Amino acid sequence: MTVRSLLAALVFSAPLASPVHAQEALVVYKSLSPELALDLARAVLADCRQRGFQVAVAVVDRFGVPQVMLRDRFAGPHTTGTASGKAWTTVSFRTNTIELNSISQPGAMQAGIRNLPGVVVIGGGVVIEAGGSLVGAVGVSGAPSGDADDACAKAGLEAIGDKLEF
Repeated sequence: MTVRSLLAALVFSAPLASPVHAQEALVVYKSLSPELALDLARAVLADCRQRGFQVAVAVVDRFGVPQVMLRDRFAGPHTTGTASGKAWTTVSFRTNTIELNSISQPGAMQAGIRNLPGVVVIGGGVVIEAGGSLVGAVGVSGAPSGDADDACAKAGLEAIGDKLEF
């Protein structure tokens, strides 16, 4: 190997060997406080009660980990798992479950997502965003339809909307 070849190899490999800068090695993200997650769950529960629905409400963080679970006294036993599943599905796909429902109907290209473990594709899972960033999701279960669950979730988000700009 000539000196010229060695020098060329050194010049071209130097950028690959450079250390990673702290900015590239660390990730910074927004996170819901437990207090705000609880405020959201309470607002959703209150809206559903006003509509005459007994529901469960789950709030998860951006990774799908539960932060808050509230279940009204007469909500069915299945509602806690379903609400959590809707919230988890929402953050997993970064899409509201009502939208996932419409794009994953039998015969559609995305129909297979319905068969993935833990996925709940029924309306009532809604993304929580703050400053353009996903910070979590809320899932609601127990109203007579996914559309009604969805409406309660959105009303709850609207009720705390001013607190989301942190």
